[in-house]
Amino acid sequence: MDKIRVEDLTFSYDGERNAVNHVSFSVEDGSYTTIIGHNGSGKSTIAKLLIGLLEKESGNIYVDDQALTEENIYDIRDKIGIVFQNPDNQIVATVVEEDVAFGPENLGVKSADIKKRVADALKTVSMSAFRKYSPAKLSGGQKQRIAIAGVLAMQPECIILDEPTAMLDPEGRKDVIDTIKKLNKENGITIVLITHYMDETVDADKVIV
Repeated sequence: MDKIRVEDLTFSYDGERNAVNHVSFSVEDGSYTTIIGHNGSGKSTIAKLLIGLLEKESGNIYVDDQALTEENIYDIRDKIGIVFQNPDNQIVATVVEEDVAFGPENLGVKSADIKKRVADALKTVSMSAFRKYSPAKLSGGQKQRIAIAGVLAMQPECIILDEPTAMLDPEGRKDVIDTIKKLNKENGITIVLITHYMDETVDADKVIV
């Protein structure tokens, strides 16, 4: 079964040139799918369209066979989390565990459940030892893993990662990619990884170019 299905999707920023031009693809439930392309090819635009941060001009987006509309956009966002390229844009608190708790707090999760979700998410990304740290003291790779933990704590069924390693050194890149693979294989989370690094597509179930 497809977790995400995109049919004939079109979007333009200026009304003249299409940033996304009649694109169709599917992402199977539980799969590790990568989207690769050069800068300016529309990869990040597709990520924003998939969770309704941008509004499509034509075509259809389905999540679990449910068409993405203005009415159900928040239901869809409960199922799909997104991690952006720069973790500093996603980190909002001055203490790691408070930052990871931010998402579930906004969802109205009970505080006892939030505590467990935060602990589980930090353990999954191997950052439990840093829970009392200030994010400002972390490396780029560690910050990105905290951003992933923040999305994980909201318990999405699918995570879209928009070039999450673009600003990292080789060690940070490896840590983040290992974490993403673990989320897919051990936690069964559907992964959509957007990248321009060929080596990050090697272990994918499907590569969309």
